[in-house]
Amino acid sequence: MAHIAGVELPKDKRIVIGLTYIYGIGKTISMEILEKVGIDINKRVKDLSMEEEKDIREVIQNDYLVEGELRTQTAMDIKRLMEIGCYRGNRHKRGMPVRGQRTHTNARTRRGRRKGSSIKKK
Repeated sequence: MAHIAGVELPKDKRIVIGLTYIYGIGKTISMEILEKVGIDINKRVKDLSMEEEKDIREVIQNDYLVEGELRTQTAMDIKRLMEIGCYRGNRHKRGMPVRGQRTHTNARTRRGRRKGSSIKKK
């Protein structure tokens, strides 16, 4: 079983799909990585040699932000927006949709459960 960037890749999946289990790597970047290393995209994770696994690990480590580093950078970007007090930062603070979506109705995912008199007690 391959262990790359702190993530165990599922052994029965194709390597192009297995790499997408790493936070920050989608299908397109996964195909780019495999092209750089020279591995067939239809190869299974369990069929990878140790050398191929090492090559993939090196490419990811040197060329891409993934997992903890990417999560940290994203959190810092949001924190910076909130500190400078821009519109997007204020929306993040209030827990409202950031990208211009409707909030009169909908937006339940971002705003949370409904509050008020519509909830009945048993």
